[in-house]
Amino acid sequence: MANIFKKLFGEHGAKNVVTLFHQPSNAASTRALTLLKQANAHSVAHATEDQASSHAAHDTAERNEFELDVTEAPPTGDQLKNILEYLGGGPSIAGKLIRDAKDQNDALKKLEKDGEAFQRPVVVNWHLGKAVAGDSESEIMSLLRAIPKEEGKA
Repeated sequence: MANIFKKLFGEHGAKNVVTLFHQPSNAASTRALTLLKQANAHSVAHATEDQASSHAAHDTAERNEFELDVTEAPPTGDQLKNILEYLGGGPSIAGKLIRDAKDQNDALKKLEKDGEAFQRPVVVNWHLGKAVAGDSESEIMSLLRAIPKEEGKA
């Protein structure tokens, strides 16, 4: 039964949502945004080419499509818990995401008190349960490549 839903929603449902927690005044955040926009434009451009191509090429077409969600707001407490989990947890991760946080509980308290304590950029793929803190191009591209390719959409 799960395969039916996966097939339905994986092939014809919503795209993977990739969220960037962004701060325009932060150079690293701006680099991450530029990289994500370029990758998203590349996947959309290929989608358009595929749709206009012959059926033979169309049947073998593969692309990693995602919907880019850019927000300047800090994450909610639940989102922060998920992000910490996606990054492997641990006190060092909490301190990397929330300024001066000692652990997850401390990070949640500091986030609730001051949303600006959240360190941006952070890129999250909620569907795959993966996140990247910072603007590492290789890590962000690895996260995007992990998005399942859509094959032979007709």
